Amino acid sequence: MRGERAADGDPLLALRAGNPAPFETFVREHSATLIAYFRQHGSGASRAEDLAQEVFLKLYQGARHYDPRERFAAFCFRVARNVLVDERRRAGRRPAASALDERGLAAPEVEPGAELLRSEGDRRIGDLLARLGPGQREVFELAVLAELDYAEIASVLAIPVGTVKSRMFYALRVLRELGSGSDALAVLAEGPP
Repeated sequence: MRGERAADGDPLLALRAGNPAPFETFVREHSATLIAYFRQHGSGASRAEDLAQEVFLKLYQGARHYDPRERFAAFCFRVARNVLVDERRRAGRRPAASALDERGLAAPEVEPGAELLRSEGDRRIGDLLARLGPGQREVFELAVLAELDYAEIASVLAIPVGTVKSRMFYALRVLRELGSGSDALAVLAEGPP
């Protein structure tokens, strides 16, 4: 979501002014990014699409109250994170013991046949990111997937910028260690398809 439009081209400001075209363009261009965000947090493909639509709906409905104090992308990912938290609350998201991996973290939902459709690169990226702690993973995803800067990530997660920097430092260190002797970091640099 880099290359954000200036405030005069902000999708929600344009929508509020009666011009839906920039918002429609934003939805088309960034649906895949939001879907990938929800997939990385364990949602199945169809549920990730539903959650992305929920984000767009919340943005659309809240346009008249929107106050652009930060970059639009940061605001959008704050809404996405809130949708994810709400989803987990609604589902009573406390995974059964059998759904936990060896570190006690929730194993992501897998839809039937989904594994066959995922490419080798996707699996390697998922495997690498799964080895990060939840805080490190979320910071890394927001920095790389959403292309937010540290201040924006701190705002989205409601944590100090120093904590963001620390989590990113340790995430990169873990990924470098995992990637030594392999092309793991090259896979991450390629990003999702």
